[in-house]
Amino acid sequence: MNAESCAVLRGRHYRTGNVVEVAVAEGVIRSVIDVSASPSEGNLPWLAPGLVDLQVNGCYGWDMNALPLRPETVSELTRALLRDGVTAYCPTIITNGSPAIEQAAGAIAAAVRGDSAAAASIAGIHLEGPFISPEDGPRGAHPREHVGPPDWEAFRRWQEAAEGLIRIVTVSPEWPGSAAFISRCAESGVLVSIGHTAASPEQIREAVSAGAVLSTHLGNGAHLTLPRHPNYLWEQLAADELHGCMIADGFHLPPAVLKVILRMKGKKAILVSDAVSFCGMPPGAYRHHIGGDVVLTPEGKLHVADHPNLLAGSAMPLLEQVAYLASRELAGLGEAWDCGSAHPAELLGLPQAAGLEAGAPADLVLFERNGNAMHVLITYKGGCPVA
Repeated sequence: MNAESCAVLRGRHYRTGNVVEVAVAEGVIRSVIDVSASPSEGNLPWLAPGLVDLQVNGCYGWDMNALPLRPETVSELTRALLRDGVTAYCPTIITNGSPAIEQAAGAIAAAVRGDSAAAASIAGIHLEGPFISPEDGPRGAHPREHVGPPDWEAFRRWQEAAEGLIRIVTVSPEWPGSAAFISRCAESGVLVSIGHTAASPEQIREAVSAGAVLSTHLGNGAHLTLPRHPNYLWEQLAADELHGCMIADGFHLPPAVLKVILRMKGKKAILVSDAVSFCGMPPGAYRHHIGGDVVLTPEGKLHVADHPNLLAGSAMPLLEQVAYLASRELAGLGEAWDCGSAHPAELLGLPQAAGLEAGAPADLVLFERNGNAMHVLITYKGGCPVA
């Protein structure tokens, strides 16, 4: 079908499990009718709104941080994500030198200008660094030589190169002047996320007061050991103003931590893939321009080749993370799905936040469940099936 035609999709509502018929026309959901009492086919697929990923470094071999970044790479990555049920996302640029960040930002802007799929799917750029902690542990795999304090003029140049597309910036508020930088970002419509930080609880509170609204992969990008209390994790968990992002791949955070984030943050709990280029690739040995020699296991764990306990990034698609939360009974299917869909869409102010309701964009996913696994059957973007 095309965006002007009308179609009716039939499936099980992802929240209720009831059979529904969703009428779609001109790229919008026109109605959602519960037809559970009527005869229905067996083994109907599940029906849900499209997933929204706030942090994507790459997938299927496409790498947002392998420079120079080409617009074609952004387009290919966008289509790969659409096939996996992700109908909106934030391509993520990590810590690098100023010219490199500017080049990558410009390439993403060019992709949005030249490719309708990228324009419809990219909700903004997530700039993860370079204004993060220089300390080992919190810094993660970000290169130390490019880490530095918040710099508004540099950020303004990158935003100009991005043609205004930078929507999220991860900052550690341990730097002097962080609060003023956060305030300027908030005033300009950029969402500030606290992450890769060694900040004191007082600095966390100051950042929240200045306008920070999010925590980048909470519980990761942190020291191996912390004081029992106070510390920057408790402070972010306790801040009702902060949305909490989490990587639920079974490796980055144990189930107990995921459960705490879900309970503390409620409708502000957000799943992010934080996927690197090996996400979706076959298990095996690979070489990465940042992490060196790495191994992707059949279970989806990506680790440094010589150190199996040292993670080398996330390699699990967002759909599989939804499945992980549901299969571990950390959340029901509806809540788990909303963590990867409605909750991040609400934060970004996207109309997709309405979910599976009349008037919402027809960004939809038909999927099946086989035991603990989920598989996308077809994705609709603006009412059009994605090939």
